[in-house]
Order: sequence, then C-alpha cells, then structure tokens
Amino acid sequence: MSELPPDKAPPRAADGDIAALAKGGRTNFFGFLLRLMARLPFILIGTRLYGANALGRFASALVIVELTATICTLGEKRGLAQRLSDADEEGDAGHVVCDGLLTAVIAGSAAAGFLWLVPAPMFPSGVYNSTDQLLVLAIPAFALTDILLAAQAYRYDVGATVWARAIVEPWTISLCAGAFYFLFRGSGLQLAYLVSIYASLGTAAFFFFRGYGWPRGWHPRPGHMARLTIRGAPLAAADGIEWGTRRLDIFILGLFATPTAVGVYYAAQQIASLPQKLKQSFDPILGPVITRALKDRDYDAIARQVCQVGFWITAMQAGIALALGIPGKAIMGLAGPTFVGGTGALAFLLAAEVVASMAVVSESALIYVARFRNLMISIATICLQALLTVGAMMLVDRYHLPELYRSAGAAIALSLALGAASLTKAVALSKILGRSINNLRWALVWAAAVAVAVGEVAIRLPEWAELAFGIPAILGSYGWVIWRRGFGPEDRILFRKAEAAVGEFAPIDVLSAELVKEFESDTGRVPRE
Repeated sequence: MSELPPDKAPPRAADGDIAALAKGGRTNFFGFLLRLMARLPFILIGTRLYGANALGRFASALVIVELTATICTLGEKRGLAQRLSDADEEGDAGHVVCDGLLTAVIAGSAAAGFLWLVPAPMFPSGVYNSTDQLLVLAIPAFALTDILLAAQAYRYDVGATVWARAIVEPWTISLCAGAFYFLFRGSGLQLAYLVSIYASLGTAAFFFFRGYGWPRGWHPRPGHMARLTIRGAPLAAADGIEWGTRRLDIFILGLFATPTAVGVYYAAQQIASLPQKLKQSFDPILGPVITRALKDRDYDAIARQVCQVGFWITAMQAGIALALGIPGKAIMGLAGPTFVGGTGALAFLLAAEVVASMAVVSESALIYVARFRNLMISIATICLQALLTVGAMMLVDRYHLPELYRSAGAAIALSLALGAASLTKAVALSKILGRSINNLRWALVWAAAVAVAVGEVAIRLPEWAELAFGIPAILGSYGWVIWRRGFGPEDRILFRKAEAAVGEFAPIDVLSAELVKEFESDTGRVPRE
C-alpha cells in the first residue's frame, strides 16, 4: 500500500478496538505465563544436562533455521490480515490462506533442501552429525504454523496461538529434551525442537480447519502465487530482518567466540526474551484492528492504538526486565557456575527488549502504510547492529579481555541498534499519520525507581530468598506504582472484560447495530447485553 496522507476519517468504534486489543492481549498474556512455566524447565535441562557447548551448537543452528523459516512465510504472518480483509467481501478467505500455505511449503522445502546439502551456515564451528542436520525439516513446518495462526488471529482467535505456541510447543520441547538426553545425548536438543515444531503445526492445523473448514473448490494458481511472492517480498524481508536482529548477535558470536561462550549467551537470551513474548501477546490482534482502521482511513484510531499498546507493552516489559535483571546473578547461577559470567549480557538484553517496544509496535502500522520505508529502516538497523557487534568483538581482541566480554558487547550492540530503530520508526509513523506517536510516561520512571530501591534490598538476601521473595517484591512494588500513577481509565481496560470495557468507554452512537453485527461475524460470539 502506498503511503497515505492524513485524512478526515469517519466515526469509528475506536474504544471498541482498544477493548478488542485488551481482550486479545489478556488472552495471550495468559499464554505468556504458560510459556514461561514451560520454558524454565527447558532452560534448566539445556544448561544442566547438555552444557554450554552443546547449547551453543544448538543455538547457532537455530539462528539459520528460524530465520529461513521466517523468510519463507513470504510476509504472510502479518500481511495475511490485509488480504483476508479484502477476501471477506468475496467469500474466499480459505482459498487465500491456502495460496499462502502452498507458497510457503514450496519455499520452505527448497530452503531445507539447500541447507541439507550445504549445512555449514548452520554449524559455523564445523561440529555436527547427520542427526543434527535433521533440523532443516523444521523450516517448512515453522512457516506453515505462522501462517495458520495468522489466519486464526484475523478472526480474533488468539486461543489457537496460546495452545500452539504457549502450551504444546514449549512443553513438548521441555519434556522431549529431558527424555532424548538419555537416548541421543548430544543431538537430543535438536530432535526435541523438531518434535515440538511439528506438534505446534498439528495444533494450529486443527484450529484452522475447525474454523475455516476444508477449502472446497480451491486449486493451485501458479500466476497468483507468483504475484503473492512478489508482493510479499518487502514484508518478508522486513520480517526476516526484524527477527534477525534478535539472532544476528548469536551468529556473529559463533564466528568470533567458542561454542561455550555462545551457549552462555543463548541461555541469557532465552531468559531475556521472555518479556519479548509480551509484545507478541498483542501481535495477533493488532494487525486486524489496524487494517480495519485503514479501510476507513481512521488515522486517529491507528495512532491511538499504537500509543496505547506501546505503553502497555513498555510498562509490562520494564517491570519484568527489572525483576529479572536486578537479581540477574542469582538467576544465571541456576543454570550453573559457567553461566554466571553471562549476567552482564542478561542485563543489556533485558534493556534491549524495553527500548525495542516502540519499534515493534510502530512497525505493526508501518508495514501497511509504508512498507518500503519500513524495510529501509529495518535494513539500516540490522546493518548498524552488525557493525556495532563486530566492533565489540574487535575491542575484546584488542584489549585481550575475557571471552565472556564478547557476550556483553553483543548485547550492548543490540540495545543501541534497537533504540535507534524505535526512535526512527516512531518518527516515520508520526509523519505519515500526522499524529504524535509516543509510549513513554513519567510513571515509568517513578515505578522503576521504586523497583530499583526494593531490588537493592533484595540482592542483599541469601540467594534462595533473593529469588523467592526478591522477584515478587520488585514486581509488586513496580506494579503498584504503575497502577496508581500511570494507568488511567482507558489503560485499565486491559484488566477488565472486553464487553464491559466497550460499554463503559465507547459512545452510544458509535456502538451501532452495524458494528455489533460486524463484531458477531468477526468473532463468532454475541456480546452480552
């Protein structure tokens, strides 16, 4: 879509959209908690049983596998919402999804075949076996799962994402990693990951066919699929770059550092990525809401939605980052003495997730109104990150610093690059919409100050008490200040039932019979009176 000038928009249920975002965020936030409970056993199993060296080999291979799979979705993970919005009028939504699925299967299979024949990019250390190579089989399955879940998200079915990504996938990899250690030893992580990806695909397919039914009358359309590939190329590149910024550091570390150092960094990254999942809590619902606002040229609603969700994400990510970062040494110590040296990397990675929140939310709108500009900013971001990361590796070599300093250097480079991307994308979206885009409030500063003060007391406790009581105390104090000083009535929709929130905040004339009918058709549910 070309860049759109600001325009006067017709009245719209903006508050209803905020309530829909809140409802989707609440549902997926519950999934985040489930994923957290499932991921912790995997982190402990990976670090305690397999060790830093095996974990490092697994992490290096995963970088290439998941990046390739993300590109093979051809932008359908986020671009599908816009195509489905057009297809709703023609009644061929299932056919639209199947076109994307077949294109992804072809692209994913071709990529998997190439990496099977040329496995060196996955294993920069040169240490691997034929069982490790089986990881390439995850590429088409990963891509298909993303597209199926995007189709469900368009109909506000975020429960499918919770089941596939927050329950089935993480619990499968945790349980299989423990069982496969005794059967396959060094390759257990790779096989456990492969099983979890296909289990997630099966779950997503179940929800898709239950919701859309079997696509009767559909047949492959090579010409249409070729146009789909060309149209989705900029979005696929942006998706790959956005995802790549969270894995480029591991790839560069794999070139400059030992597998042990990569394993330590990967463990820190797995912990730090937990707040990132909060952003993903709103992804499935934010895309459909924005595309509907774009059809009405309601730029006020888009700016409001981006700012609202941006603040929610920043507030939650900052609280979790403080709760995990202040007792970071004790948390990394759970993985073993070798991993304590990754505490500095953990702190900077957590900071990176907080500063990135504005970039990822702004991008949710930019991909529809300025795809090419968003792509250029993303390319500049990953280039900046690469330069900063390589520069950090060279500084470590120049001053003969310990090996684990490379991990901290990579994390600092990521923080700086994501901070620059957040500022640039927010300014770009603000100019296009003609509205201010800002997710920062003074309450974040006050809440962080109180949490740091509580944390300073917590880190003086014995390690077990620091973890058992310190983390809840930091989160509790931070949350209390945010609730009292930062959350207004509209923010508190996030913690209320969506239907009640719509009734409380949306004007009566906006909640017309037509909008109620649209709500029923989109969600398959009838709002309560």
